[in-house]
Amino acid sequence: MRLTRCQAALAAAITLNLLVLFYVSWLHHQPRSSRTRGSRRGSASGPRVTILVREFEAFDNAVPELVDSFLQQEPAQPVVVVADTLPYPPLALPRIPNVRLALLQPALDRPAAASRPETYVATEYVALVPDGARAEAPGQLERMVEVLRAGGARLVAAPVASANPARCLALNVSLREWTARYGPAPSAPRCDALDGDAVVLLRSRDLFNLSAPLARPVGTGLFLQTALRGWTVQMLDLPFGAARQPPLATAHARWKAEREGRARRAALLRALGIRLVSWEGGRLEWFGCNKETPRCFGTVVGDTPAYLYEERWTPPCCLRALRETARYVVGVLEAAGVRYWLEGGSLLGAARHGDIIPWDYDVDLGIYLEDVGNCEQLRGAEAGSVVDERGFVWEKAVEGDFFRVQYSESNHLHVDLWPFYPRNGVMTKDTWLDHRQDVEFPEHFLQPLVPLPFAGFVAQAPNNYRRFLELKFGPGVIENPEYPNPALLSLGGSS
Repeated sequence: MRLTRCQAALAAAITLNLLVLFYVSWLHHQPRSSRTRGSRRGSASGPRVTILVREFEAFDNAVPELVDSFLQQEPAQPVVVVADTLPYPPLALPRIPNVRLALLQPALDRPAAASRPETYVATEYVALVPDGARAEAPGQLERMVEVLRAGGARLVAAPVASANPARCLALNVSLREWTARYGPAPSAPRCDALDGDAVVLLRSRDLFNLSAPLARPVGTGLFLQTALRGWTVQMLDLPFGAARQPPLATAHARWKAEREGRARRAALLRALGIRLVSWEGGRLEWFGCNKETPRCFGTVVGDTPAYLYEERWTPPCCLRALRETARYVVGVLEAAGVRYWLEGGSLLGAARHGDIIPWDYDVDLGIYLEDVGNCEQLRGAEAGSVVDERGFVWEKAVEGDFFRVQYSESNHLHVDLWPFYPRNGVMTKDTWLDHRQDVEFPEHFLQPLVPLPFAGFVAQAPNNYRRFLELKFGPGVIENPEYPNPALLSLGGSS
């Protein structure tokens, strides 16, 4: 049968449509990264960078001027303004497809992807632009991209000509010690972190692979995470302009922004597990427990506090409280004429570090039972809990016949006082716990007691404390550190 021209044309059209449908279906089933890679490679046809505006105050900002300045340089520039909730007063943003508002807080009426900022980014690079910045010279972002592509640093930054221009800092983050240490950058303009206003550019995949990519304050959260990974930032001499109508122009607006900024920063550092920030010059900022709050960890099970399972040691705020409590208790005992000595892990810490063991959670002191009556606080604790004039709590422990001095009524970091008495030349006591070091010992280790540096002061310790410790813990205990219960968790790894 011969086909007419119309039939042939119809067959060709059907075939072409089928091929198009097949291609569209195939493209639809490719991973998103595969679909966008080609467009990113072909960046000559459009911007390669998405502007992310995250650091601004809803009540007073220059975000519309910021967005407009970048659109003047490139009308197709993708811009995403990111906020936790819908800003109020509303932002006067242009109603064009390449300017989006992303809200991070989940809502009942929006899909999950709407709360993820990476949903709005299709470019290979992102630039984090702070409020108060503006683009004034063409091609600044592209020049930053070229420096980043040249290698060396994982982030590049350009200062903003504001009242708070960025400066380079060194940053060491120790998760194990819950600490961030800032100092001068030895190899500026390449550094670990920035302090001040800057436009920061990095690859989109790097930003969104961070656990808290857009947590505020953005600079604090970003550089803590990148410094921990060993990423550096290179500062460029490519300044961005400052807003012609700067945000926070009134004293009240600045006061409000500073107050809310401090609260956000403290909440972020606690959420990221940073309890202590140290700055050049020795200034310290504490973000952990104190006398008015509970301690940073709960009830200890099996001599193994929860933080050890997180591969961390005792939070520095807890160590500070333990040192303060130990110094105070020793002062009270010495003033009252109560003979005491460092016991157990506290003596081991003094011998090994001159301090509390970095993962320990209490302080242990031995005392002579016959001296208890010399101390007013211990006599009071015999009858019930006593809160002294400094807020320390003296009480009998519920676990047995010994005393406990807590940091405060709220914070139960403590010093345990173990009453011993001599029997036939051997020091013994009435309460024994299931600890390997909880054993009797000859009284001659206490005759005489010797001074030993501990936790920032000088305490009394058994003479020949090495033999004393090896009697309690075993040979080589000073040189071979181990967690309190290696059957549960070992210093070298999980048991």
